[in-house]
Amino acid sequence: MVRSIYDVIGIGNAIVDVISAEPETRIIELGLNKGAMTIVDKELAERIYDQMAQKVETSGGSAANTLAGIASLGGRGAYIGKVKNDILGKIFCKDLMNAGVVHKTVPSSEGLPTARCLVFVTPDAERTMQTYLGISVNLGPRDIDREAIIASEIIYLEGYLFDPPKAKEAFIEASKLAHGAGRKVALSLSDAFCVDRHRSEFLNFISLHADILFANEAEITSLFEVKNFKEAVELIPSYCNLAVMTQGDQGCTIVRNNEIFEVPASQVEKVIDTTGAGDLFAAGFLFGLSNGHTIPDCGKIGSIAAAEIITHYGARPEKSLAKLLMENGF
Repeated sequence: MVRSIYDVIGIGNAIVDVISAEPETRIIELGLNKGAMTIVDKELAERIYDQMAQKVETSGGSAANTLAGIASLGGRGAYIGKVKNDILGKIFCKDLMNAGVVHKTVPSSEGLPTARCLVFVTPDAERTMQTYLGISVNLGPRDIDREAIIASEIIYLEGYLFDPPKAKEAFIEASKLAHGAGRKVALSLSDAFCVDRHRSEFLNFISLHADILFANEAEITSLFEVKNFKEAVELIPSYCNLAVMTQGDQGCTIVRNNEIFEVPASQVEKVIDTTGAGDLFAAGFLFGLSNGHTIPDCGKIGSIAAAEIITHYGARPEKSLAKLLMENGF
C-alpha cells in the first residue's frame, strides 16, 4: 500500500454560503421548505438573495466543511470540487487554503459561476437552504485526482452530488481507485429529500462501494422507507459494515456489523445555528477513525466538533478543534 499523505480527501459541491438570521414568518412569505435543502436556478437564487435582510458570506459546501473541520482537529485533508475563477471561486479557494486543506481542483476559466447556498436560520436554530449549484454540477471523472485518492486513508463523498449524473460517475471512479489501493470509502446521505430523489441509487452505491455511511435520523428512515429509527438500525448490517447516525441533541448511534454503540451529544449553553453540525460531526468521526481511535471515541470526537459549530453562525470552526480535544482528554 502507498503511504498515505492525507487522512481524508473529500469530494463535494464547492459552495459559498450566504447566511441570514430570519423569523419563521419570512420562511412562509418566501414559500420555502423549512429545514430542507432545495435546488434553485440562477434567477431564483438572485431574487432570494436580494430579499435576505442580513447577509454573512462564508465558504461552505458539506464535504468542504468536513475537511475544514478535519484540518482544525490537526488532520491532513484534501478536497476535490469545482469552482470558477470568479470572485466567489477565489474566496472559496482562499478560505480552504487558510483552513489548511489542499484543494486538488484547478478553478475553471469558463462556464457557469461558482455555486452558492442561501441559508435562512430561524430562531429555533433550524436552517433552510436554497442552493444554486453553478459550475459544481459539472464535476466528473476527469476531475478525480488519481494520486490524491490513492494517497488518502479515507475518501469522503457528499450525497448532494448524486443530483448531477457526471458526479455519480466520478464517485464510482474514485471508489474503485480507493479500494484498489486498500483505502476506505465513506458516503454522507446529506439530506432526506436528496435520499427521496435517489433512493435506489444510494442503496446500490452503499452495497457496492461504501464502507462507511453517515446519516441523520430522517435520512436513514427515508433510505429504508421505514417508520422509525429502530427499524432502520436493524437493516443497516445488510448494506454496509459501519454506519454512523446522528440524532441531534440525543447524540448518535453507530452500527458496526452487529455491534451498536450509543454516544451522547456534547452539551452546549445555547444553540445558535445548526448549519454544519452533521458536517463537523463527520469531521470528528473520520479524524478519529483515520488516527486509530476506538469507535466510541470517534463518536465522542465527532460530538465535540459538532458542539463547537452550533454555538455560532457558519459551518466552519471558530475555535481550534485540536485544542478542544485536548481539553476533553484526547
